[in-house]
Amino acid sequence: MKTHLRWIAAHGVVRYMLTRAAHAGDLQAMLLADPAARANPRPVFERIRASGPLVKTRINHISVSHRVAHDLLRSDDFRVTELGANLPGPLRWAERRTRSTALHPLKPPSLLAVEPPEHTRYRKLVSSVFTPRAVVKMRDMVQVKAERLLDDIGSHADDIDIISRYCAQLPVAVISTILGVPDAERQRVLEFGEQAAPSLDIGLSWNQFLRVEDGLERFDAWLAAHLDDLRRHPGDDLMSELIMATDDGVGLTDDELRATAGLVLAAGFETTVNLLGNGIRLLLDNPDQLDILRRDPARWPNAVEEMLRLESPVQLTARRAKHDVALEGRSLRQGDHVVLILAGANRDPEVFDDPYRFDVTRENATKHLSFSGGRHYCLGASLAKAETEVGLKTLFDRFPHLTSAGDAVRRDTRVLHGWSTLPVNLGPETRPTPV
Repeated sequence: MKTHLRWIAAHGVVRYMLTRAAHAGDLQAMLLADPAARANPRPVFERIRASGPLVKTRINHISVSHRVAHDLLRSDDFRVTELGANLPGPLRWAERRTRSTALHPLKPPSLLAVEPPEHTRYRKLVSSVFTPRAVVKMRDMVQVKAERLLDDIGSHADDIDIISRYCAQLPVAVISTILGVPDAERQRVLEFGEQAAPSLDIGLSWNQFLRVEDGLERFDAWLAAHLDDLRRHPGDDLMSELIMATDDGVGLTDDELRATAGLVLAAGFETTVNLLGNGIRLLLDNPDQLDILRRDPARWPNAVEEMLRLESPVQLTARRAKHDVALEGRSLRQGDHVVLILAGANRDPEVFDDPYRFDVTRENATKHLSFSGGRHYCLGASLAKAETEVGLKTLFDRFPHLTSAGDAVRRDTRVLHGWSTLPVNLGPETRPTPV
C-alpha cells in the first residue's frame, strides 16, 4: 500500500497529467511524454525557441536558450531542486511521508540536491581526491582497459551489441578500479546503474518505478557494505582516500559518504556509457567526420566536445527560485522551477552555426552545457572526456571497418540520453604494430 501511494504521488498523477498536456500540445509535456517528440525533439526545441528565451508551460517555465541556461546555472538567485520539490502540495506531502530510506540522486545529502555551505564542503572533500593529477594517471589505465576489452571482443564474434560489450564495460571497469570495487562485483554495479537510471525522470510507469526502487535499495545496501569493508581494509583507491579525507579535521558522515560515493560511482559510468554509444553512432552515421579524425588524430578531444554538444548525455536539468525574482521579463515566485533543456541550449543558433550538424572541427564546441555549470559543474567531466577520447579512438583504430549491423534501440529515459542497444559489425581487425 505504501509503495502504491508513493508511486501515485510521485509519478502516477504526474504521468496522467503529462499525457493529457502532451495531447493538448504543451511543449514541455511533449518532450517528456510524446514518443514522437522524444524520438526527434528538434521540432519541439524550435517551437520553444520561437516562443522566446523563457516559456511558461502548464507545468513550469522552460528554456532552450544557451544564454539563459548558462546564466541561470551560475545564478545565486536559483538553487538545485530536490526529490518531489516540483510536485503540488498534497502530492509532495504524500511523497515525503512514503519515501524510501534508500539513497537517491535527488535527495539530500546528494551533491545534486544540496547548496552551500553543505555542497561546498562535500565538493571540496571529493575534489581533494579527484585531482587533475589523479585524472592524468587514470588516462593510462583507460587505455589498458580499452585494449583488454577489445582483445576479448575481437576474439569472439564479428557482430556484437557494442553497448553491452564495450560502452558499458569500459566505464564500469574504470570507475570500479578507481573506487575499489572488486572485479567480481562490477557486473552488479552495472546492473544497479541500469536499474536506477530512470530515477531522475518523472512520470514513471508502475513497472519502471518498481525496477528503480528495487535498484536503488539494492545499490544502497551493497554500497553500505562496500564502504564498511573499505573502512576495515582500505586499499590503494580513491574511495578509500575519500573515506579518510577531512576538511579541518571533519570528514563526511556515514549518510554523506554513502550519498557522495553512490553519486560518484553511478554518475562515473552512466554518463560515459551514453557518451561512448552516442559517439559511436555519430561517427558511423557521419563517416566523413571519422575520416577527418583518421587524418588528424589531434582533433579527437574536440570531437568529444562536439559529441557532448550534439548528443547531450544529460538532456535537461532544473533550478528552483530561492526567492521572488524577475527572469527574462517574467516574474517568478519563490519555489518556482525553471527547466533548462540542455540539449536545446546546445543547439542554439545564436551560439553554434548550423547547430544540428555534427562537425568535429567546430571551433566553439567546448561552449556546450552538457556538464552543467557554475558550482554544480560535473566533477567527473575531465575523466568522462578522457574515457571517451581514448575509448573511441582505440575502438576505431582497432576496427577501422566497423559498421552498423541492425536496428539500434534508444534508452527509455528522459533525462539521460543514450542507446540501450547498438548492433555493429566489427569487420577486419587491425592491431597496432609492435615497437
